[in-house]
Amino acid sequence: MTETTQRSSTAGRQDGATSQGGKGAPGTRGSTAIADTVVAKIAGMAAREIPEVHNLGGGMTRAFGAVRQRVPGGGSGVTQGVKVEVGERQAAVDLDVVVEYGAAIADTAADVRTNVVNAVERMTGLEVVEVNIAVDDVHLPDEEEDESEQQGGRRVA
Repeated sequence: MTETTQRSSTAGRQDGATSQGGKGAPGTRGSTAIADTVVAKIAGMAAREIPEVHNLGGGMTRAFGAVRQRVPGGGSGVTQGVKVEVGERQAAVDLDVVVEYGAAIADTAADVRTNVVNAVERMTGLEVVEVNIAVDDVHLPDEEEDESEQQGGRRVA
């Protein structure tokens, strides 16, 4: 789903009149279309900037993302765990988050929400009406060792 957004501006004219025979200022001519995937990528990157966020996506989503990353041309998975709805002037974001053990989940969610809203609004000009966060898992410090040992046993020499 691709939607459009337009900025209305008089481009510095104090009387609000248009220039050049009613055509308007050059910055107001035409429209800009922002795809859902663009907003999803911005939101995913903004959420990952918070140090207490270990990963995005639920268990199955992360498993499919790991497989997709190993396939040539499969993509980087920046939008993993991110769902967006984009309208003409507004956007809504849903995030599935895995937080680090010991992090205050309510504070982490507030930080993620603030960072996502600021990034999406600054980069797209859309108003973010909501950022819904579902904490799907807590990453324990010893889980990385277990994962690397399991992967090490599966390798073919």
